[in-house]
Amino acid sequence: MDIRLNFINRSDDANNSAVVIFQRNIAAGFEELVVAWLVIRYCGQGDNHPFLFPTTMQVSASDSYGNYTPHLDAHNGQLFQMVLTPSGDQLVLAGSATSRHEVQVLNALARGAINASIYRDGKLLAVTTSIAPLQQAAFAFNPSLWIGVVSQVEQGQIMNSAVISSVNTELNLLGIASADIVMTGGGPGADAAPFEFSLENIVMC
Repeated sequence: MDIRLNFINRSDDANNSAVVIFQRNIAAGFEELVVAWLVIRYCGQGDNHPFLFPTTMQVSASDSYGNYTPHLDAHNGQLFQMVLTPSGDQLVLAGSATSRHEVQVLNALARGAINASIYRDGKLLAVTTSIAPLQQAAFAFNPSLWIGVVSQVEQGQIMNSAVISSVNTELNLLGIASADIVMTGGGPGADAAPFEFSLENIVMC
């Protein structure tokens, strides 16, 4: 199911700030690489930016030879393996994961590290790199989005720790079918209010 969201800029910001939206892979621990899933730019005061947040995900992998697999539909509780077939390296569904809350990707190749990636709505959501043979990556996400005002962040790229630590708003989407994400605050000078994000006009499933 797709959650229909609508970002609305009701802030006092006149600096044309960019807004980043992402999820955190809670299965990754300290080595988590956080990806800018969606970056909203040039959304002026009073403008809105509608987008979909699918509950479905896709998984893909790349090998040490620079090959990328197709995106496969992935659900929590599934295990995927990168295997060597007569035609070359392929990512295949391999049964159940060890946790029903995770999508897991095992490097079943005899040699060479792989990278595993998760996508939502065709956009990169999370990645785990340098997975050695017989090692696996795990992906798990809370039903929520992180959102904040950032600079010099590109959609689909891994963000540095300074940017991540500056984003402290988590919006819970559990049970929501659609909602507005309203940004307020900002403005010129030292008296500018901090940016705030809230959900309004919520429609539950």
